[in-house]
Amino acid sequence: MREHDTVPYRLERLTDGQSIQRAQAMRDRLKERRTCRYFSDEPVPREVIEAAIEAAGTAPNGANHQPWHFAVVSSPDKKKAIREAAEAEERNFYAGKASEEWLEALAPLGTDDEKPFLETAPWLIVVFAQRKGGIEEDGKTQNYYVNESVGIACGMLISTLHEAGLATLTHTPSPMGFLRELCGRPEYEKPLMVVVVGHPAEDATVPVHALEKKPLEKISSWL
Repeated sequence: MREHDTVPYRLERLTDGQSIQRAQAMRDRLKERRTCRYFSDEPVPREVIEAAIEAAGTAPNGANHQPWHFAVVSSPDKKKAIREAAEAEERNFYAGKASEEWLEALAPLGTDDEKPFLETAPWLIVVFAQRKGGIEEDGKTQNYYVNESVGIACGMLISTLHEAGLATLTHTPSPMGFLRELCGRPEYEKPLMVVVVGHPAEDATVPVHALEKKPLEKISSWL
């Protein structure tokens, strides 16, 4: 018995062959996605970023509270401030905060404490998880499955940006409290990541190690 308001569920019905073709095409498209650490300053239309965030906003989430906020940064001064604060945290990380095992895991990727992409790329999308607020964002109502919900939304955001022909990078300095202050967000929101968005630089490269992906038989089991 459905004692709540409903509308009909609508979904295009495909043949098995069409479903397979679309799934495989999407797989192949996403296989082309790579994290980019070398961006150009070529402009990207705001409409692309808006559409990607709207796509992210359709993600499944706890109680339909939609516990996310995307703070979009394009101001050179604001991007510079974010870079300076992030690099300060990264210097602490690489200078002793990270374990030797962690640093060894990162070595094949060539990462370090310098993050010029935070200034070079035209857009930074700072993703916040709203621990409270509800759909009305009153700052009081409890939200549910927050990290899971925002994580799914970030995946949909990145996938949409990739489909739009843009490069992305997920940056997670630790701690990230400075992002809340720089973006003017309330205390009940937790910054989760910075998604750097733009076109790759002409001389951009990808670490060979990043091309190593676990095969299907390692990432799935069939019961």
